[in-house]
Amino acid sequence: MRQAVIVSTARTGLAKSFRGSFNQTHGATMGGHTVEHAVARSGLEPGEFEDVIFGCAAPQGATGQNIARQIGIRAGLPVTVAGMTLNRFCSSGLQAIASAANAITQEGAGPMVAGGVESISLVQPESKTVPDPWIAEHKPELYLTMIETADIVAERYGVSREDQDAYGLRSQQRMAAAQEAGLFEHEIVPMETVMAVKDKETGEVSQKSVTVDRDECNRPNTTLEGLAGLEPVRGEGNFVTAGNASQLSDGAAAVTVMDAQEAEKRGLEPLGAFKGFAVAGCEPDEMGIGPVFAVPRLLERHGLKVEDIDLWELNEAFASQALYCCNRLGIDPEKHNVNGGSIAIGHPFGMTGARMTGHLMLEGRRRGAKLGVVTMCIGGGMGAAGLFEIYE
Repeated sequence: MRQAVIVSTARTGLAKSFRGSFNQTHGATMGGHTVEHAVARSGLEPGEFEDVIFGCAAPQGATGQNIARQIGIRAGLPVTVAGMTLNRFCSSGLQAIASAANAITQEGAGPMVAGGVESISLVQPESKTVPDPWIAEHKPELYLTMIETADIVAERYGVSREDQDAYGLRSQQRMAAAQEAGLFEHEIVPMETVMAVKDKETGEVSQKSVTVDRDECNRPNTTLEGLAGLEPVRGEGNFVTAGNASQLSDGAAAVTVMDAQEAEKRGLEPLGAFKGFAVAGCEPDEMGIGPVFAVPRLLERHGLKVEDIDLWELNEAFASQALYCCNRLGIDPEKHNVNGGSIAIGHPFGMTGARMTGHLMLEGRRRGAKLGVVTMCIGGGMGAAGLFEIYE
């Protein structure tokens, strides 16, 4: 039976949307940068790759319609390497990796590049929702904002504001410690770009050359008192604040995937293996609890239990849903988001699943972990989960 392995990974640092270093950097530029470096790190020649599969939650607007094809060209891959863009919202990057692995194991495809990209800065202002009249009448929850669903989860399942703030603080503290220890340096590839800077007093916009060589969204000086003083986004009586929710951010991540036997024959040393992927649906008004349904489905297919997993990356879209999912699934906090999550690091929607997969591989190797799971909730009421074996 064929086995797909992950040979290399590369990502940009994450920058705050609209105000950060990537606020005028095209998605093809960010994605191309990560693909170029992931391919270089793989030990394979660019022309050996069959396809570039990239996830993107909002591929329209400034990033173009088939951003994956643009990314491949921008990365310097020959035109013979195809490109496909996938959209499963916040699991798009993980879905891309699963699709690449399945093409290898089921179709005998050659080496693939998979990943995710999001330029919220350039695309979100242009996005708008046009409701379908039938859905608006019969299932209007499908059009709820993510913040609304996170408040619903907190209220419905009794996740207190205090617990959410404490979770947000833990994410910041873990990420700060990991950043100080240089634990992200092997996955981030520095990138030079030009950002727009607006003068607060005059409104004048100037251009500034910057090098993004680290994540820029975290707040290492966060305190519990500071978090408690933040007003809920949707007003009094609600829960979600700027301190206990993921941050809007821009970035890209890529991994290279190939057949295990071919990698062995060529003397390559993969980071780990893709073992499986599962999705599940749930009510749209509580979309954040999607992992509660996707993870058991994934583990059951492989004859595993929660306690068999050595390392977890569960996306922190909001503290309310992340807390509920971890508690409901029985995940050990010491095995979960050990170096922080999206509340501190940032969450470029389509990129996050690829970022978490790359980090799982590298952190798992550091810790001697054998099995890891990447999982997240998905807009519209879904969950996704991927199982990985981590090599020494």
